[in-house]
Amino acid sequence: MDIFSKPYVSSATEALQQLTKFKPDVLIADIGMPQIDGYELIRQIRQLSTDEGGQIPAIALTAYAGETNKQQALAAGFQRHLPKPVEPETLVETIEKLLHQIE
Repeated sequence: MDIFSKPYVSSATEALQQLTKFKPDVLIADIGMPQIDGYELIRQIRQLSTDEGGQIPAIALTAYAGETNKQQALAAGFQRHLPKPVEPETLVETIEKLLHQIE
């Protein structure tokens, strides 16, 4: 599986638009984005139907690294919280574990 061959988007608005066209296996989103932050992005995604991508497994990849930030990300709808910088191996391992949990 080539997890990095799928679309990359540069904003939360673009991510929401892409979900209507493309159903990725996992969403990796930053929390600190302009206009719509990652918390609001995942809240909006979770309001979508399953067919629209509302249950997509999601990872918050963020510089907001504290325990409070982690709990806030999980409460918003992310399944995992990874503080930046993250080692590529850790990111891949987290994606694999997350995908295996939902099978």
